[in-house]
Amino acid sequence: MSLIVTPRQLSQRAELYHQLAQLVTAGIGLIEALEIQRRRPPSQSFREPLDRILEKLAAGTSFTEAVVATGRWLPEFDAALLEAGETSGRLPSCLQLLAEHYTERALLLRQTLGSLAYPVFLFHFAVLLGAFLKFLSPTGGLAIALFQLLAILLPLYAIVGLLLYAIQNRRREGWRGWVEAILHHVPLCGSARRSLALARLASALEALLAAGVSIVRAWELAAAASGSVALKRVVSAWRPRIDDGLTPADLLDQSQEFPELFASMYRTGEFSGTLDETLKRLRVYYQEDGSQKLKAIATWSPKLIYFGVMLMVAWRVVSFWLGYFRQIGDAGGF
Repeated sequence: MSLIVTPRQLSQRAELYHQLAQLVTAGIGLIEALEIQRRRPPSQSFREPLDRILEKLAAGTSFTEAVVATGRWLPEFDAALLEAGETSGRLPSCLQLLAEHYTERALLLRQTLGSLAYPVFLFHFAVLLGAFLKFLSPTGGLAIALFQLLAILLPLYAIVGLLLYAIQNRRREGWRGWVEAILHHVPLCGSARRSLALARLASALEALLAAGVSIVRAWELAAAASGSVALKRVVSAWRPRIDDGLTPADLLDQSQEFPELFASMYRTGEFSGTLDETLKRLRVYYQEDGSQKLKAIATWSPKLIYFGVMLMVAWRVVSFWLGYFRQIGDAGGF
């Protein structure tokens, strides 16, 4: 996968998982389904990793081991969820979940980029206008105007590029943990990411427990499949305390990373013996909550940027004319 992920790449990955889910659900064996995808992949860049997976499967490895052998082609989230699907015997469901995940990501990214196009154009227009006015001013010049232009754009491009690089699922856990910690304090954005992570965790956990996977291993796999570094770290530290006799419900109550609603519903489901139904309800609730918040961000972010750019343009124009009239006054023109 490239340095920056585009909506088209997300759609291609969603199509790969969707087609695999359909083929496996129809009764076609996994190896045959992968062969079909290798011959006609949604993207030609998928052909080599699929070849590697098929080679490993032919050598007798498990699907999870074959996926891991592709290196960094698959994000950690994908690999963990595929492992959960293979372990639980519900691989088609996990493939479909990944397809829906990437379809939604591609749609939201397209909407966000489309909404941001005009505000971004206005922002660059405002910066260029400021540099042009500086060039025209008596105290300015070409060198000063270019310096002002680069002093604004280059640091901004560097920050945006760094953030786009860091948030990719393929990056090291330290990078993603750093970005997650920052976004956690951003209104709507942090809570949207956390809600979607909880939805993925609940879905993977329900599949694993239904297949008879041990509670500790199920939680560890589900936390890895959530895509949240913070949740993964919290759950990874549970094993010694569970060995001491505590239950996941007890640890959820003590954890600040899990919302009170999640912990309360999980405890109720565990106590009543309806944990599978509880996890399904948790998945639906947090999926809807996260999606609504992401749509709100995609709607309001361009408007806020547009408003800020208009203020910048107005300030540049007013500052230029105020400086112009001041110079005329100082020269005795009025």
